Amino acid sequence: MGKLEQALRSTVLRLIRRELRASVVPLSREVRQLRRTVSPLRKTVSVLGKLVAELVRRAQAETAELQASEGEVKKARLSPTLIRSLRARLGVTQGQLASLVGVSVGAVGGWEKGRIAPRGRNRAALVALRKLRRADVKQLLAERRTAPSSKEAAETRSRRGKRKSR
Repeated sequence: MGKLEQALRSTVLRLIRRELRASVVPLSREVRQLRRTVSPLRKTVSVLGKLVAELVRRAQAETAELQASEGEVKKARLSPTLIRSLRARLGVTQGQLASLVGVSVGAVGGWEKGRIAPRGRNRAALVALRKLRRADVKQLLAERRTAPSSKEAAETRSRRGKRKSR
């Protein structure tokens, strides 16, 4: 009985190994392929994560510089004349003030003419600007010029394209 038992055992083991190889080899190929796919994706995610962290840091720096407490914002008087005189005191154009506050040039013009009034975070930004000196504002503008937003970059590209087509 020993030889028959050993022959059966070796046959069964050989068949088991063959079946395992038949199912494991394709799976290991798939795993290698998936690893090749995942590796560049991991690198991309890492780079994107760093970019997001940088953008968040910049956004926080921009908003942190132009914030005022709720009490200050409520107490502040922001008439069209005061906004105009603030802009003159800081030595900035309407476009530069719009860039600092994060609104359009038309909004600043509307504030100065009294057609509309700044509200919410725009009002808080104007109140915060009142605390800054001319040099601080120039520095803020210089920092924002060195890191143009994607919208500004797209506008610049479209203007260049229009010049060439003329």
